[in-house]
Amino acid sequence: MCRMRRLSFVIVSVSAAIAFTASLLAAPTSAAQTEPGLGAATGTALAAKSRPHRTSPSDLEIGGNLIGFPEATTRFLTRDDLLALPQVSYTVTDDTNFTGPTKIAGVLLEDLLRDLSAAPGSALVVAICDDQYRASYPGAYLVRHHPVLVLEVNGKPPSGWPKDSGGHGFDMGPYMISHEKFTPAYRILSHTDEPQIPWGVVRLEFRDERAVFGAIAPHGADTNAAAVQAGYKIAQQNCFRCHNSGNDGGQKSGVTWAVLSALATNSPEFFIEYVRHPESKNPKAQMPANPTYDDETMRALAAYFRTFSDSQAGTR
Repeated sequence: MCRMRRLSFVIVSVSAAIAFTASLLAAPTSAAQTEPGLGAATGTALAAKSRPHRTSPSDLEIGGNLIGFPEATTRFLTRDDLLALPQVSYTVTDDTNFTGPTKIAGVLLEDLLRDLSAAPGSALVVAICDDQYRASYPGAYLVRHHPVLVLEVNGKPPSGWPKDSGGHGFDMGPYMISHEKFTPAYRILSHTDEPQIPWGVVRLEFRDERAVFGAIAPHGADTNAAAVQAGYKIAQQNCFRCHNSGNDGGQKSGVTWAVLSALATNSPEFFIEYVRHPESKNPKAQMPANPTYDDETMRALAAYFRTFSDSQAGTR
């Protein structure tokens, strides 16, 4: 299970998001990172080392477009396989999964992408949790933020990790994702770039970025409208974590893209108020509120989701 997600969402979980449009030009690489080029020697070997079946609950499931295997193949890497890779180690101070400064060690997602993806130049890394929450890492995010697949916390394996910071007593293993330090890369309307820091990660997929986000691309004549595009980019980062369109996107909430579209189309006031203050519409709602989303941001999200209903009805 992942940060702020082991809680069930009742109707809609639009905590606003972005697959961001920042430049792919990287910020300077951290001195703690491994040398460029190491993956060229280890990539094929790492994929070949993977196994066709799980041998332990701590194995990491990998899938998607893997180098050396047919597309959609699922393989498994052991924890020892991952520990044998070049590691980075940081003391993090701004990860809300932890209650204070915490030392993490693990493997950069960009290194795993390079070593395991058959098409690293166009790939999207998707981290899937045991509750079907999904965090997506576009190439721009990887280059800007350098997320880490965490293998050790304060020098300990998952059995010694702290429980979830929400106070529910949940284990955060077998894997989680963090950063050395997260600095937002952009702002769209009143939504700011957010760290993707899931825990309870059990699977990584290496997918085609355009194909995955194409599943939620806006429909109809208003596709290129500024508000629709803003809503689309917000939804990519966060709405897609818990809500699915077909086989793509998170399935934690059980509320599909079509349902979100229907709400935005037929009950816009409800949709807007639920996004901002979910507890006002459902006292038992446990999704994070978004009280800072201004009217323009909410109009953009609603306009984006309406394109799915409007295109089906042929009213655009």
